[in-house]
Amino acid sequence: MTMFRVFLLSLLLFCCAACTGLPDLTQREASYAFNLAQTQHSRLGQRILPVLEEHLATSSSQQSAVVMLADAEQALATRLLLTAQADVSLDLQYYIWRNDSSGQQLLEAIYAAAERGVRVRLLMDDLHSRDADVWFAYLNQHPNIQVRLFNPFIPRFSRALGFMFDFSRANRRMHNKSFTVDNLATIVGGRNIGNDYFDRSDGFYFADLDVLAMGPVVNAVSDDFDEYWNSDSAYPYELLHPQANNSQQGPLDSNMAAFVTAQQVSLDKFIQAERWQWANVAMISDSPNKGLGTAAPEELITDALTHAIGSPEQQLLLVSPYFVPTAAGVDALATIAAKGVEVKVLTNAFATTDVAIVHSGYAKRRRALLEAGIQLFEMRPSNGSSDPTKTGAFSSSASSLHAKTFAVDQYRIFVGSFNFDPRSARLNTELGFIIDSQHLATQLAETFTNNVPYSSYQVLLDEDGHMYWLERRPEGNIRHDQEPQTSWFQRFAAGFFGLLPIDWLL
Repeated sequence: MTMFRVFLLSLLLFCCAACTGLPDLTQREASYAFNLAQTQHSRLGQRILPVLEEHLATSSSQQSAVVMLADAEQALATRLLLTAQADVSLDLQYYIWRNDSSGQQLLEAIYAAAERGVRVRLLMDDLHSRDADVWFAYLNQHPNIQVRLFNPFIPRFSRALGFMFDFSRANRRMHNKSFTVDNLATIVGGRNIGNDYFDRSDGFYFADLDVLAMGPVVNAVSDDFDEYWNSDSAYPYELLHPQANNSQQGPLDSNMAAFVTAQQVSLDKFIQAERWQWANVAMISDSPNKGLGTAAPEELITDALTHAIGSPEQQLLLVSPYFVPTAAGVDALATIAAKGVEVKVLTNAFATTDVAIVHSGYAKRRRALLEAGIQLFEMRPSNGSSDPTKTGAFSSSASSLHAKTFAVDQYRIFVGSFNFDPRSARLNTELGFIIDSQHLATQLAETFTNNVPYSSYQVLLDEDGHMYWLERRPEGNIRHDQEPQTSWFQRFAAGFFGLLPIDWLL
């Protein structure tokens, strides 16, 4: 027994020592985005800058050009196309990068860009980095590629021990997503990198939304990336994996170039496309200090979001896959609705969420939201039986909702990584765009009218105050008096977890 106790004590001391052993950052070199003088002669610069200058000549404001990337295949093709056109730099920031065909295709394109002399900076959150670890090790050996991990886990061999001995830091993750090319074009939104975000997985697909932008807002994204890249939470890969050496291999696939060619997208037509919208675009984000729990209130994205929502006068439309409003959030939405403002929320049904425990934080607030006059829609599972005339964003062809957006009074829209839950507000770092565009905000309103009711369950209260779910189908409506496609045990579990004081973790 004595030896066993000694062993446990030794193991505990080892783990404690390992978990406090973050590498020294004093020798880490800072780097920054390239400026316009360094990128203007690139292929993108020669095509984008004349378009921006032409618009500036006819507009007094510093507007940016944006286009929504709601189609999953288009979202992947756009990233591949831009990577193939990169001449100067690639700055990439992601929460998840899967080691599947989509993830590998993009990594192959990135490696090919580095071979052309493009400087690549890849900043990954460390929670899911193991999935593509062999690739990160391989890429980091290239002289033109640097990989850094945000809030890394120590010891490297166990995420569980990292949480156990450094929970307050390890529980804070970098949820930002941005893809910036030559500091001239950027993609910001909700998509991670992987087949399930680009409709290429077997049977599972997230409905998501990105924004491609060019113009002044790109510099703001690059400046924000620099803050994260040079922050006290960003650790060079080689400091965390000193054993990585030239023996690391990445299985390159020659199909990447063929895929880009197969898109048959002319870069000139791409830049000049009529779908571009000119608007005032503001980038909002958390300070990277949030990753260490040291950000001041004015450095948080919630401060900017509160100002962006303001005081709606007619309509507030909110889309969030993990909607956990908390009691304070219910009160805030109820106050808006009490002024006669139409408030609609789209989130996942229990049957479509990929994080079931989060649903409990939303489910316990449903009745209060409905009683306040807020309209609730829950995206239902894909079964091929939705109204075939109602297609588009957030349709039931997807397996789960992952887009994060809202629109105010059909004149302002947000698109980004922020979920309307306590985790996004208090723990994870987030990033997004506030876009003042009547056209785009009206598009979201039309989606709520034409698409959402036919791809979701609408949650309602009957005359007796009983909650039910209305499923609209071409052949007629169906009423569900229990949460659809759930078992009694799932409903019990959701109710049980809803009683626990864990909203702050969700």
